[in-house]
Amino acid sequence: MNTIRQSQILALLISSLLGVAYAQEPTQHTGVLDIAKIEQLTGAKGKLDTAENAFKVTVPRSDLAVTVAGVKMTAATGFTSWAAFSPVGDKTMVMGDMVLQEDQINPVMSSALENGIEVTALHNHFLWDTPKVMFMHIGGSGDAESLATSIGKVFAKIKETSSAKTHVKPKSFDAGKTSLDPKPIETIIGAPVEKTGEVYKVTIGRTTQMDGHPVGKTMGVNTWAVFAGSNDKAIVEGDFAVLETKLQGVLKALRGAGIAITTIHNHMVGESPRIVFLHYWGEGIASDLAKAFKAALDAQSKT
Repeated sequence: MNTIRQSQILALLISSLLGVAYAQEPTQHTGVLDIAKIEQLTGAKGKLDTAENAFKVTVPRSDLAVTVAGVKMTAATGFTSWAAFSPVGDKTMVMGDMVLQEDQINPVMSSALENGIEVTALHNHFLWDTPKVMFMHIGGSGDAESLATSIGKVFAKIKETSSAKTHVKPKSFDAGKTSLDPKPIETIIGAPVEKTGEVYKVTIGRTTQMDGHPVGKTMGVNTWAVFAGSNDKAIVEGDFAVLETKLQGVLKALRGAGIAITTIHNHMVGESPRIVFLHYWGEGIASDLAKAFKAALDAQSKT
């Protein structure tokens, strides 16, 4: 009986050790990247990391003359756009980060979305930078050549718009003197519009959970829009709270209507389901702006 017991214990120990070994073994990448083809299609030179089987192409933004807190920066100090390719099974994954001046953000974002590249984040990496520089994170999965072609178009759009001069548009009206009629906006959106000070705001709540407790509209999990100005000359600005799976659809709807995306980021950590927040800005006829907002709302409902 003791011999049997010892054998059982030994078998359990061996099984446990093998399990730990398997758990610690790194995931093996499959496939071979055509490095020359990726460089050709992206128009950028890269470097292969043999340990990760990932190929990273870089485009330094040497065309920018950026200062941060009075310090003259170079492309090597964090102002280099990049995209990394890695084979995963029978597909290729791409991830990257695009360095953009403010006026470049939305043209480059549209280029990415139109060419099958997902936009996953948009935010600043610095404070006190002049001119203001934002960073757009991207990703995608599929055929290596198709991905490289799309990334090449994104890089080309950055180059095409690199002469854009970031500027602050002259003030065209005072939001505190809003005169627009909120009724057409309510009809288009299908939700009540509340007067907040001198402007009009619509807030649509949603719910997630944190530590097993529901968190909703009042706690900040909501989509909102503020309308200001006149019927013919208005602005809309606000925030969309979207599920990760709905982010790309909402971005496409807003960009398709000419609405500028200003940031994409998280407001919380540890929530379930995860909520991504995107801030936006638009100018135009009030009813057109309301239609753009409604189109983005509808994109959240699509399966």
